[in-house]
Amino acid sequence: MDATSLRLISGLLLFAYTASHFSHANNGPNYYGKLIGSLKNYAHGIKGDVYAVDDTTIFIKGFCYDGTGPDAYFWVGNSSTPTPQGYIVPYPEIKEGSDPVVLKLYNYTDIILKLPNGKRIRDIKWLSVWCRRFTVNFGDVFIPANLKAPKARVLPEFSRLAHGLRSGNITILDCKTIYIPNLHYDGAGPDAYFWVGNGSEPNTFGIKVPSERQSLAPLSGYQGADIEIVLPANLTVHDIDWLSVWCVQFKHNFGHVMIPKDLDVPPALGQTKIATSSTPPPPDKETPPLSKLELTNCKEIMEGRVQVQWEMIGDDIQIRVSGRINEDQYVAFGLSGREGKPEMIGGDVVVVAYDNRTGKFIAVDYYLSDYAQCDGKKGVCPDERVGGKNDAVLVHGERKNGVTTVTYMRPMSTNEPVKDRMIPNTETSVIAAIGPLNMRGEANAHHSFDRTNEDIRIDFTSRNVHECTNSLYNLPDMSDIEPWPAAVITNETTFSTRIGPAGGKRGYTRITGQPAWGIAWYINDLLIPEITVERGQTYTFIVEGGNDPANPARYHPFYITDSPEGGFGQKTETEQRAQRVFAGVKYDTDGYPYPTAAGRYCEWVHKTVDMSADMETFENFFETLRLECDKGEPAKLVWTVAEDTPDLVYYQCYTHNNLGWKINVVNDAHAAVPLLSMVTTTFVVGMLQFIR
Repeated sequence: MDATSLRLISGLLLFAYTASHFSHANNGPNYYGKLIGSLKNYAHGIKGDVYAVDDTTIFIKGFCYDGTGPDAYFWVGNSSTPTPQGYIVPYPEIKEGSDPVVLKLYNYTDIILKLPNGKRIRDIKWLSVWCRRFTVNFGDVFIPANLKAPKARVLPEFSRLAHGLRSGNITILDCKTIYIPNLHYDGAGPDAYFWVGNGSEPNTFGIKVPSERQSLAPLSGYQGADIEIVLPANLTVHDIDWLSVWCVQFKHNFGHVMIPKDLDVPPALGQTKIATSSTPPPPDKETPPLSKLELTNCKEIMEGRVQVQWEMIGDDIQIRVSGRINEDQYVAFGLSGREGKPEMIGGDVVVVAYDNRTGKFIAVDYYLSDYAQCDGKKGVCPDERVGGKNDAVLVHGERKNGVTTVTYMRPMSTNEPVKDRMIPNTETSVIAAIGPLNMRGEANAHHSFDRTNEDIRIDFTSRNVHECTNSLYNLPDMSDIEPWPAAVITNETTFSTRIGPAGGKRGYTRITGQPAWGIAWYINDLLIPEITVERGQTYTFIVEGGNDPANPARYHPFYITDSPEGGFGQKTETEQRAQRVFAGVKYDTDGYPYPTAAGRYCEWVHKTVDMSADMETFENFFETLRLECDKGEPAKLVWTVAEDTPDLVYYQCYTHNNLGWKINVVNDAHAAVPLLSMVTTTFVVGMLQFIR
């Protein structure tokens, strides 16, 4: 066997070892830090596994809480048990001087908590979910006395071998994020990249790491830049032996740093940021970070409420969307589904927002296949929920003076022709909308006045388009609109069940505290009334919510559940098992659920336009609606309320979230009177006998 063959075999063996080593990380994708313990539940369904991410950060995996406590917060202290002498850990994080937000409903949500005011995990003895108003501990976990939280690890600087490469001390911020301060490199290497791999020194059997610009293009020069790079895919620092600046073409190492094997660094959960004791030197003008890249084009849309900036970068385009919106709202911007008009169906948009659930900014690729809420197959859906890919890459996000600004990158064209439209090199029609995020952190319905209603055209290959002013920061706040009082139904046994408008800012959202999709259940011609039923009694719902699954915008089977969200049909099997269903769902012979109450479609629609904001009462608003019904027969749901039915359940839509509201379940009030009379009579007779 010749020397060339031996080198080839040795290389293949080393490659196989490296691939194996990469795929068996010591702390893989399920590494969340040092386990503190599981939350104990005393009330309200508290659940979750608690980890120390670093000395100031706590991570809760799969946090559950029913959201019904009136004044509940994450609460920590250093007493022997949870007491009122603790303090709040705000979630989501808040700006300095702002009040913490009361905890809402969480269903297996991953949560990152940052201890306030410089506190460290070693300064506390417990974490609790605590109600301040009633001084009640809903659930807690205690911090082990000997707990050592993971921490960032400082390494030496790059070795200085070629092309002026040098840096400050390199820091492993977390298991995927590497901070390189004061980086210098002349940029003259013809094919140089950040490069990681295994072995005693850098070699050809490594892999590329994207630059701080999330690019795999050859490195340009750096003149004292402070940068972060993130290891790709599932790779972590526990899988590699070195980080190098490496020339692939000439197989040459310009400089490297070795990665120790005893690293106890934080997991990569998005908690790390560049942190230096002094202001870092400005980055090289030739390689500015994408978040600071000047975008030379700007256009105002939606009467100045949204500004869009853009810049072509090779085959990609960077877009910065700024919107005058609330913290729980999104801006959707992208290509219209039809040239020459603002068409939603077929639209390809990116939804940007600050997600209160995670405390992070988002940029998510959506395909709009229908006017309906996403049911996991059709509707207003993130590409990833319907078998596609999120081609929007978040670059930067910030919120300032009531304006949310998110910068993202996307390709001019992708390999998903069905879900993604190619951005042409000529003018094209665009659309935009503002609306609330739902409990999944996805785009919910918007009002007709919160979207583009005219043909707006942009040439994304153009330069020096200056059509923006400062009006975005000068818009007046919308005055608050009084909600309608919640409707109530008692002493009824038969209910007509139809679809109607959610009532804008006076209706569903203000009544329930949850974002509306734009439609909701109308029971006996009332918008989501609270219904009271009695155990042991039988009730009939005449359901006219649609019976064509191929048309999700008009398919709303009715069912009764303990879930305040509903949407049983779009849930995973695990999520379905977490719901208790009382009527409206059965299972076929293969064990698959199906709805039983799907009748013809009847909807209360606007006679002209939505006038909810102008109507002080629901009764006046109802007069602006007319009923439209398809041909066919209604469905009938007959429900006999079992004795073990909880005090509170919900009527909901099987295919969509947040269309229904509460059913209060009580015992038979009439049956209680004779029992009370019997007790009273017995007591009086006994007293008379005693007196005699």
